[in-house]
Amino acid sequence: MPITTSDTTHDEDDDARQAQIDRAKWLALFARATRDELDDALACCPDAPEFIWLRAPQTGLVMVQGRVGGSGDRFNLGETTVTRCTLRQQDGVVGTGYVLGRDAERAVRVARLDALMQTPQHRSMLAAGALTAISQRLTAAASQNDADTAASRVEFFTMVREA
Repeated sequence: MPITTSDTTHDEDDDARQAQIDRAKWLALFARATRDELDDALACCPDAPEFIWLRAPQTGLVMVQGRVGGSGDRFNLGETTVTRCTLRQQDGVVGTGYVLGRDAERAVRVARLDALMQTPQHRSMLAAGALTAISQRLTAAASQNDADTAASRVEFFTMVREA
């Protein structure tokens, strides 16, 4: 068994954590992408390997949690419908897709793109193209939502009544 220094182990742990963080970010973006955006991303990868199902698309319910005041104690808000699937490409890379709702085709596209993002030859192309476009659209939509909310904000004030 090779002896490793704590620096080497620390660097490997940091790399593994960063890979998990990166994957969570691209999965979140793909899960919120439209079907057309996902199709455009897959069209950029005509050489994508074939795959087999580890878990075919299936729809079920998950419990959604909220927080009191947005940051306080957790509570169960209710259930929502989620579709999920898992596949393995011929090269052994496993991709997973989760989307809100019952759209199995979107879940399949997310799983395909997740697997492709884990391969270096596709990651840079997808990150520069599809992920950037999806991120920009979501940022613009959030900014528009914030502006709409700010425009409808009502300022309340209290008048002091003297007796």
